[in-house]
Amino acid sequence: MADWDLKKLRILRTLHELGTVTATAEALHMTPSAVSQQLTGLAKGLGVTLLEAQGRRVRLTDAAELVLRHAEAVFAQLERADAELLGYLRGEAGQVRVGAFSTAIPALVVPAVQELRRTHPGLSVVVREAEAEAAYELLAEGSVDLALSLAAHAPTARDPKFSRVALLADPLDVALPAGHRLAAEPGLRLADLAGEPWIFGSSGPWSQITTAACENAGFVPEQAHAAADWSAIWAMVAAGMGVALVPRMAMAGGLGAFGRGGSPPAGRGGPEGVALRVLSGDQPRRHVIAAVRRGSEGAPGLARVLAALRQAAAAQPPEE
Repeated sequence: MADWDLKKLRILRTLHELGTVTATAEALHMTPSAVSQQLTGLAKGLGVTLLEAQGRRVRLTDAAELVLRHAEAVFAQLERADAELLGYLRGEAGQVRVGAFSTAIPALVVPAVQELRRTHPGLSVVVREAEAEAAYELLAEGSVDLALSLAAHAPTARDPKFSRVALLADPLDVALPAGHRLAAEPGLRLADLAGEPWIFGSSGPWSQITTAACENAGFVPEQAHAAADWSAIWAMVAAGMGVALVPRMAMAGGLGAFGRGGSPPAGRGGPEGVALRVLSGDQPRRHVIAAVRRGSEGAPGLARVLAALRQAAAAQPPEE
């Protein structure tokens, strides 16, 4: 196989542009003998004659013209590769894989991706939905580069494998049937709902969050119905079958599952049949965090995604 030495090919190209060995040597800060030696080595490596004497000058052979034609295509591709690599090093190109729990995707991940598409279109973000706990498993095994999770379901901050970034404290509101006796109660507290039938999942993060919030308010919730799908929970509340905690971030994210006919509820009123109330005093919160493998947080592309997620978190509606 021919030896396509890039350094020597650049010397040949310069000679083609300037016409003489002396001018080529001056342009490349070489001696004329070094230029001649390099071109002789190139000709030997390619197995063709590249130069012919023409008086005091040299002329490029037809074989040299053919070599240069292909070399120019190589140089152009290398320029594109250099530009793409520079973009990667600046965090303007490449791919970042994000694992996130369901309600974080419309509220945080999608706005972050939209902003990055505007500011850094060469940076690709690939999203994978995963439960809060499972996101860490994906991160540890290298299947994702960044995990969005909940602090309650994350390894401790002292875990040497991960670096964690707090994004926001997401308030939990309560959904009541519209005709409930406490639907318009001023200063409603979570403790006021101790005797109510509750709707939450039989297992998993949301079940743990609901029971922990109620226990912190001084009671153990009576689980009247078990459901993990938000549309099912919302429909049962509207039907008067119980009450449920609702993450503020999910509402702000515009999840169609919360509303009738695919539309999210407006404001704090909720859809027809539901009263969505902000709790006073003992309002529970879930803490949303981003995590990366320790040491990777300095990667430019990953840092840009983290910055976009922080921006999306800061844009969430303020607590009332």
